[in-house]
Amino acid sequence: MVDNSNVKKIDGELFSDIVENGARNLKANIQEVNDLNVFPIPDGDTGDNMYMTISGGIGPLKKETENSVEKKAKALADGMLLNARGNSGVILSQLFAGMAKALEGHPTVTTEELANAFNMGVKQAYTAVAQPVEGTILTVARESADVAKRNTNEATTLGDYFDTYVKEMEKSLDHTPELLPVLKEADVIDSGGAGLLYIAKGMKSAVAGQEIKADGNVESKGDDIDFSKFTADSEMVYGYCTECLLQLQNSKTNAEEFDVNTIIEFLNTIGDSIVAFKTGTVIKLHVHTMTPYKVLQFCQQYGEFLKIKIENMTLQHNETVKEEKPKKKKKRNVSHRKFGLVTVGTGEGLIEAFYGMGADIVIDGGQGNNPSIETFIEAFDDCNADVIFVLPNNSNIIMAAKQAKEMYTKSDIRVLPTKNFGQAYSILSMLDYSADDADEIEKTMIADMADIVTGMVTTSIRSANIDGVEITNGNYIGFTNKTMLVSHEDKVSTATALLEKLKIEEKSFLIAVYGKDVTDDEKQRTEKIVATQFPNVEFYSINGGQDVYDYILILE
Repeated sequence: MVDNSNVKKIDGELFSDIVENGARNLKANIQEVNDLNVFPIPDGDTGDNMYMTISGGIGPLKKETENSVEKKAKALADGMLLNARGNSGVILSQLFAGMAKALEGHPTVTTEELANAFNMGVKQAYTAVAQPVEGTILTVARESADVAKRNTNEATTLGDYFDTYVKEMEKSLDHTPELLPVLKEADVIDSGGAGLLYIAKGMKSAVAGQEIKADGNVESKGDDIDFSKFTADSEMVYGYCTECLLQLQNSKTNAEEFDVNTIIEFLNTIGDSIVAFKTGTVIKLHVHTMTPYKVLQFCQQYGEFLKIKIENMTLQHNETVKEEKPKKKKKRNVSHRKFGLVTVGTGEGLIEAFYGMGADIVIDGGQGNNPSIETFIEAFDDCNADVIFVLPNNSNIIMAAKQAKEMYTKSDIRVLPTKNFGQAYSILSMLDYSADDADEIEKTMIADMADIVTGMVTTSIRSANIDGVEITNGNYIGFTNKTMLVSHEDKVSTATALLEKLKIEEKSFLIAVYGKDVTDDEKQRTEKIVATQFPNVEFYSINGGQDVYDYILILE
């Protein structure tokens, strides 16, 4: 890398170097960001969410061949938006989306214009959050961008700008515990703000000509293909997985007003597994078809391709990547109907239970495994209903679900504010579409989850004092939503104490969802304690098999 500290204008190539170095620095410090989570639970995921979001934009950024800041920024922002996950990831994607808008029409930018773009990014990020909370990544982004912009003029070099930007970001991040009491009590700084600082430091290093080293490439690599799986004697069975990014052209159609359903209706005649949606004047589509050339011929009536990928699914079908978790499990041959439901689940047992209770699509996700916006969009398409009710079941997933709702036009999407699996369980246990009115059904669902209390038990990854509960690293902790309630050395004792804190004696039903690490002996001990100490409670259990939580305790 070349030292560009003294330049006052950047082109697309330098913009790419700056962003990629920021992503590499985040990757190099990803575990430190994860460990900053307020709750000391395994699989803290802020760093992972932010990295997967920005790395999702790096591929499109690098494939954009035009040496233009405008083009590079747009490719980056579009890729990040689809791959955004978790609250911090969604906010990060909006920061870069706002920047991309500010950089429209700029093949090169001055330091002043870059400073303005950072500020525009902050404004869009605040707009995307229904109730912005200070002391978070939003504050860190806003304060650093504001100060850096005020100190930028025609004479400001790129090095000067990033010196001020990073210095102010460090100061803002250190101040976050004073703005957010939960951070102060947990004795941590905001994790999202920390992730943003690592990106900013990586950017600053790029300007100074210092390349950050991180294990592996920034963007994920595709799997190696074994071409021996399809020979001269093979028969095409599965067709081609065809994906395109289509830039609509005003010379061929009205790009702003073009209805994506025009393409969807055609794709339905030649394939299946169809996903197509419009972002601005660009259409992203995915289809499985025996005749990919027909996709290209039809779509080229309306625009030109930014990207085309066509893969033989017979090869894909023979490639198995066992270490990756499936992001989505879906029912086959779901016919179109008026109402459908998409929910997030974790663990084979709970996922199967949700299907058995009436869910149409269960996205495999949760703590440490937040689904992306694109995963939600694909699930909506698979659900195949006029009205789709969505249960995110985690406060860190709700924002991604809502962003997906804004992008999806084929169905009426209703995102319910479910923050845990217990609320989803309650809604599904009483699922009833007989009212035949989406508003009434939604009201009933919200009412159904109102009386549910859900507690979780897991292992603490650090010592802390939260909500007056003294926690020792390695002990078990019990909490509900964001309130810590108990901590003990023994798993079953923690679950029992948690049930008492949740006032089980006032409840009628208990559903215990056992994690994969709960032994048969521990299950028997739990059931014996409930039977003897809380005999009036009707007890059910599910072998959930989930990773993070040893117990999910649902009380009604």
